[in-house]
Amino acid sequence: MATRQELSDFLASVERRAFKHAMFAVRDEDTSLDLVQDAMSRLAEKYADKPPAELPMLFQRILQNCITDHFRRQKVRNTWVTLLSSLMPSDDDGSGHDPLDSIEPEPGTGRAESAADQVERAQVLGAIETEIRKLPARQREAFLLRYWEEMDVAETAAVMGCSEGSVKTHCSRATHALARALEARGITL
Repeated sequence: MATRQELSDFLASVERRAFKHAMFAVRDEDTSLDLVQDAMSRLAEKYADKPPAELPMLFQRILQNCITDHFRRQKVRNTWVTLLSSLMPSDDDGSGHDPLDSIEPEPGTGRAESAADQVERAQVLGAIETEIRKLPARQREAFLLRYWEEMDVAETAAVMGCSEGSVKTHCSRATHALARALEARGITL
């Protein structure tokens, strides 16, 4: 059973990565924050009695379910909006603000960099994030769980609700697609 402090420490450690994960999926800062908060609340309410070793997989599964539920609700909402939009004049402002542009790296990581190095790193990270967003949903999910959340194949398969072979296929396709896309942009890692 996880102690209150262990649960708190786990949630603090996963918070930033979970937000980025949600951002890649829903592409909206406020919605992403809400989804991460909902997932954290559900974990604390329903699974606080689980051992600390089980918390990462449980949290990732809860977060994925929150994201899936969001898209289901959005689909229903969009159906009504589409039906009602013919009755209302459109006044879309066309705002193209990308919240990922305003996310700063964690302080104290890496070495002191020159302004040119910081700009170059920001451009490379921006290109990588853009290419990750372009991946199909299942490939993106497998890639983020395996390489961002550092889950093994079995854990990723359990979170995604698929076979280990499917996880390997999704990850392989994602890494090859990312490598090709970044190479086409002149970025070699």
